[in-house]
Amino acid sequence: MLRFPAIMCRPGALLEGISTMLEYVNHLVSILESGSACAVATIIDASGSVPRPAGTSMLVSGSGAVTGSLSGGCVESAVVEAALSALGEGRARTETFGFNADDAFAVGLSCGGTLEVLIQPFYPPGGPGACLFLPDGGPAAVVRRADGEGGAVVIGDPSVSGLEAALEKIAGVTAAPAAEHLRELICRGYTGTVRLTGSPIILFLESRQPAPRLYLVGANDFSAALSAMAHQLGYRVTVCDARPAFTSRTRFPEAEEVAVQWPDTFLRERAEAGELDATSLVCVLTHDAKFDLPVLEYILQRDLAYVGAMGSRRSHAQRMAALRAAGVSEDRLTRLHSPVGLDIGALTPAEVAVSILAHMVAVRNGNRSGAPLTAVSGPLHPAGPRSGDVAAVCAP
Repeated sequence: MLRFPAIMCRPGALLEGISTMLEYVNHLVSILESGSACAVATIIDASGSVPRPAGTSMLVSGSGAVTGSLSGGCVESAVVEAALSALGEGRARTETFGFNADDAFAVGLSCGGTLEVLIQPFYPPGGPGACLFLPDGGPAAVVRRADGEGGAVVIGDPSVSGLEAALEKIAGVTAAPAAEHLRELICRGYTGTVRLTGSPIILFLESRQPAPRLYLVGANDFSAALSAMAHQLGYRVTVCDARPAFTSRTRFPEAEEVAVQWPDTFLRERAEAGELDATSLVCVLTHDAKFDLPVLEYILQRDLAYVGAMGSRRSHAQRMAALRAAGVSEDRLTRLHSPVGLDIGALTPAEVAVSILAHMVAVRNGNRSGAPLTAVSGPLHPAGPRSGDVAAVCAP
């Protein structure tokens, strides 16, 4: 039986400023090829209010040099000490860090949460802690033993042959049935612990889907600011406008693509190419009904992660009336965020971009309120199920 993993990233999760082993693969390889050893410390379970999610990693070299951060400073010193110890022992270990109310100076998280950290040593070729690489493209997933044994498998493409043999290498079993289930989890972008049923073996799977696409309709100062900030957050940004005088690469240097085309035609083509899907976001910023209405009439019929449109309340009312007249149902109209953004008193293009991006993040995180943290109760960071309820995959 296959159950969902307890800890997972939302599809196309954006973890800008948070590093995972997937980001560190090339750096790790260069350290090992130089003849040095290195330990990778990874959060494999997080509960309560914690600053970083499962999958966050940091590297500790044999000399004690550190790359990355797990908690923003709360537990790093203790993790470095444990990593150096693991390198000396040649064996992986797990450590738990949490808030200790009885000792303000204890190693722990002042925010009150708990982290379970897998610390895994790696050594130059020929040594223990092998890191096996399957070919094809950039890394899409890493599979590791989370129970103190074995090495790691870095996967470029989950469809390539060899995953079964790789799992056999780190798990010590013929894992053909498990490989198929792991492929499904990898393709969905899940990160979390995975147990082989009928076996004491526990794996930690880290995988990701490509960052979501953000389509900005309209080339103006607002879309320029939004493009730059969205790029910093990890979105793949496309700017589209039918007016070549406003739509240039020099104006949108951070965008992945700048297209001079009628936006509704462009988005239809992207949908046909499979590049406008449930992870995609569209923000209409043109202030021009001849562009806005055909785009909104089309994209509101599709299931997207976010659809927003800029405009005053009068413009919004006129837009809604026109869309109703065009046959867009009330159910579909509720998907439109207009006027777009959060109420922060934004005036400048940069402030408006902050307002819109903050709203996108809130919607993608389950329609969070966007209220000041002082006005809400409960954990500051959304908590998922505990990893005791791990994903189970069939063992042979």
